[in-house]
Amino acid sequence: MNLILKYKKGEDIDKVLKMYRQKIDKSYLIKEVKKHQEYIKPSQKRRNNLIQARYKQFIQANI
Repeated sequence: MNLILKYKKGEDIDKVLKMYRQKIDKSYLIKEVKKHQEYIKPSQKRRNNLIQARYKQFIQANI
């Protein structure tokens, strides 16, 4: 994946870095890297989904 950053000569470096960070956030590059850092077994994924679903039901029941 290529990130092309266009800036003018003499532009403030802080502004250019801010644009760079925004482009990275929009590209979801960081999320993909974190997602592939460790392997999660399918059974663990199902367990996590069940826990998340129970939590959502608990929150909606108490509202």
